[in-house]
Amino acid sequence: MAKYQRQFILPPERCMDWAERSAVERAPVWCSVDLRDGNQALVEPMDLETKLEFFSLLVRIGFKEIEVGFPAASDTEYAFVRALIERDLIPADVTIQVLTQAREHIIRRTFEAIEGAERVIVHVYNSTSVAQREQVFCKSEEEIERIAVDGARLLKRLSDEAGKAYRFEYSPESFTGTEPAYAAEVVNAVLDVWKPTADRKAIVNLPATVENAMPHVYAQQVEYIARHLKYRDATVLSLHPHNDRGTGVASAEFGLLAGADRVEGTLFGNGERTGNCDLVTLAMNMYSQGVETGLDLSDMPRIRRLYERFTGLAVSPRQPYAGDLVFAAFSGSHQDAIAKGMRFRERTGREVWDVPYLPIDPKDVGREYESDVIRINSQSGKGGIGYVLEQAYGLKLPPRMREALSAAAKRRADRLHKELKPEELYGLFRETFLLPRPVFEVGEIRYREENGIVATVEIAEGGKRSRTEAAGNGRVDAVSNALKRHFGVAYVLTGYEQHALSAGSSAEAISFVGVEREGKTYYGAGSHSDITRAAVEALVSALNAALSDR
Repeated sequence: MAKYQRQFILPPERCMDWAERSAVERAPVWCSVDLRDGNQALVEPMDLETKLEFFSLLVRIGFKEIEVGFPAASDTEYAFVRALIERDLIPADVTIQVLTQAREHIIRRTFEAIEGAERVIVHVYNSTSVAQREQVFCKSEEEIERIAVDGARLLKRLSDEAGKAYRFEYSPESFTGTEPAYAAEVVNAVLDVWKPTADRKAIVNLPATVENAMPHVYAQQVEYIARHLKYRDATVLSLHPHNDRGTGVASAEFGLLAGADRVEGTLFGNGERTGNCDLVTLAMNMYSQGVETGLDLSDMPRIRRLYERFTGLAVSPRQPYAGDLVFAAFSGSHQDAIAKGMRFRERTGREVWDVPYLPIDPKDVGREYESDVIRINSQSGKGGIGYVLEQAYGLKLPPRMREALSAAAKRRADRLHKELKPEELYGLFRETFLLPRPVFEVGEIRYREENGIVATVEIAEGGKRSRTEAAGNGRVDAVSNALKRHFGVAYVLTGYEQHALSAGSSAEAISFVGVEREGKTYYGAGSHSDITRAAVEALVSALNAALSDR
């Protein structure tokens, strides 16, 4: 017999209606359990002040239901709940949730902790799975159900005694290892005690306490409960997936298709073992499909920084939507496609986001194209390099210059064994095309009309200055002919492009020139407020490169 066997139990009837639905159409009620499930999984649990900061972050993100702890578990948990209440830190539109086992002394301690609060969900649970019944509690189905019902009755009685209309939540812990028909029986027995109404809905939460099956199995189990749930119009059906198989988010998505209304989880999936459902990924998945989530994740870098400080955990660079590298393209073909896609959007004014290789617009989560999307290393191509320089510095390099700069960037990145930041790439552009002057510089230039244009050019070479002149059919052509005469060289201008670097009457121009000499092409760039001088400077850079290549 195999050591490992399937531990999940399928419903006694076919429950596959969820499979006919292709997408989640609306966001669920979100409940963060970072301050309980997330906190208990930390090597060093958060202290009170850190938990208060974390609570504030969750409120700013937009969570309206926040599980703040298990008050009977420790003095710190209890003190935190009291601090929220006594310092009046719970906004009017936020409901705190407290967790308790279905045991009398724990329930009573929990009600002591929430005294004075108006909006509270009291979340009671007990384990119902086959393994827990047989191995942990050694109790029958009837005895386990009685624990749940007794706990529900005590919640109701203590709430009535306090004169509070607290909301109640019940979880059959280890739901995915429980027979679905038995789970429905226990849940309905609890609801019969509470008799929820549309004005005071109960929450039935279905935890995949340990993920033990593929997501479609969880969906079938959820659909079965949704079908057989009493007081359905007065009940919120909630999910609480864990991530033991790495499919916590998928399980939540399938569970929502199966009829659930609410999801409990944590930022970035923190939690015991492999973690809880990652609410950031789940919400952003919906966002990328056009669903309004109700959560503000627009400053993802800040959320991530705070989360890492609060928990001491690092968010993986490949964490969906939030990691440092999730929008990064190093591959030349990917960079080229992204650059062309972005230019297509600018040219056509397209509203729908469908840029190749980018599932969402990085700016929607506070990321920048030039620093986060196209990253330059030894694998990068000319398209990406051109795009980075255009976005960061307004440079629109001609195709042949992009190829030349790409080759130089690859060589440098390969030699340094690192990626090149935009400022490093711009520095390489300057030293390659803008500033090379190893042979000569051009000083003052005077032009006069005489059967065309005659240019008198001052040349600084080897510490000496001299003048030379020549005619041409334009100013740049005249300067070029003067340089040919002075150096005794023959070359052909193979390309000349120019554009403004900034708007306004004092805009600086950038020019790009190619010089072909003895079958090889050399490129130069020049910038100046005068467009003719910018072109001359580009020619000087290109000719310096040609003359120094001996």
